[in-house]
Amino acid sequence: MLPTLIASRAPAAVMLAALLLAGAVAAPPAAAQTHIENPIAVFNGLDKITARIIAFEVEIDETIQFGSLLVTPRACHTRPPTDSPNTTAYIEVEDVALDGDVSDLFNGWIFAESPGLSAIDHPVYDVWLTGCRQTSMADAPEDEDEDTGAPSLPSPDQIPLPPPRPF
Repeated sequence: MLPTLIASRAPAAVMLAALLLAGAVAAPPAAAQTHIENPIAVFNGLDKITARIIAFEVEIDETIQFGSLLVTPRACHTRPPTDSPNTTAYIEVEDVALDGDVSDLFNGWIFAESPGLSAIDHPVYDVWLTGCRQTSMADAPEDEDEDTGAPSLPSPDQIPLPPPRPF
């Protein structure tokens, strides 16, 4: 009777384990699916000729020109602060030639934590994602009363001159 009982329950137990395992593998946890959509993407751009790095912000679905590149972010996602950082943006990059012809250079997702993963190949310019924001830095109020902890220095016209030295 015992072998019959084990044999009759074994397929059900195997089926239940398979269903539980398939359900756990097929549906990722809810925390992995959450992301925050941001209206502003923040980039750094490198001009390889002058070796200058420029930080710039672009609103979603707006186009900004960096050198001969036209950069248009379509989405910028971050994770909640409680999760590990993972900042991604879907961007479109076009190259404008000297004669005015526009050609597609890059369409796809880029990652702030891995800037070389989806690189934009251009002989003169590099562009990479550094973050996403809810508000623009240009809109942020400048707080001049903020105490930075550093001693305040007097203006140059308020610094007394040393006494004259005898010859």
